[in-house]
Amino acid sequence: MTDGILTLTMNPAVDVSAVTDTVVPTDKLRCRDASRSPGGGGINVARVVDRLGGACRAVYPAGGAIGQQLRELLRAQSVETIAIDVATETRESFSVTEARSGGQYRFVLPGEALTQAEWRACVDAVVAHVKPQHYVVASGSLPLGVPDDFYAILSESLAGRGVRLAVDSSGPALEEALRHGIYLAKPNLQELRYLTGAPLERRPDWEEAATELVRSGGAEIALLTLGEAGAFLASRDLRMRADAVPVKAASAVGAGDSFLAAMIWRLASGDAPEVAFRYAVAAGSAALLTPGTDLCHRADVERLLGGVRTERLEIG
Repeated sequence: MTDGILTLTMNPAVDVSAVTDTVVPTDKLRCRDASRSPGGGGINVARVVDRLGGACRAVYPAGGAIGQQLRELLRAQSVETIAIDVATETRESFSVTEARSGGQYRFVLPGEALTQAEWRACVDAVVAHVKPQHYVVASGSLPLGVPDDFYAILSESLAGRGVRLAVDSSGPALEEALRHGIYLAKPNLQELRYLTGAPLERRPDWEEAATELVRSGGAEIALLTLGEAGAFLASRDLRMRADAVPVKAASAVGAGDSFLAAMIWRLASGDAPEVAFRYAVAAGSAALLTPGTDLCHRADVERLLGGVRTERLEIG
């Protein structure tokens, strides 16, 4: 079992999913197949690492009745956690799948504000529980009250400890983390466009932009997820692209979290980045097979792994 992975989710949620026949305005939409699951980027990463056979701790703030429900859901899934008590209510998110079209409608609330003492307690919990060579995955949006440079503050707090920090976020939070310097960044194309201010319409453009994150010192590894166009990895001595594995998608929820979890799991297991990258692509594709807010399953990842096609590029 892999050890040495810790995740941080500053804006966790209880994810509610359901199915309705047709989505129309005004009418009451009768739903079925309702389910609740623990959510938020880092929590999802921890759940996937656990499913794949690794060991992981998830740090997150929790408050109110929904926060208690989140604790119970994670306990039921045997995910090891460190919950930080906060005064405000943990948020819910809601997704509805329209049975007629297969389309998925996702409604995401912002999350209540945290105080400075509360968000600093989250940083302190991470610092207290990591050891050299551990991986920390900080993933997801930031709630109100948490500064844009939070992930940079986390990086500074971990400096000199031999810890590898991966950040999966967007907007100013990701921008500030890259300005400070981190081990791994995982933007999607939309997030990369924000970082560069460029349209990045062609493959050479987005691959060059991702490579520049490494070249500029922002990240040691840049992982760019591209949906149906696959994925791209850049590091100091590696450029690699991967095609998407063709699957019949039931839901896209959690694909990026599954991708990142598999990547970190294999790196923590001692695999080279090019090997871990193949697992990541397989896991992201496997997540598409699961309905609602479910994540990838190990059997699907192993089955799809043989279908991952990668190409190693020359470094110019």
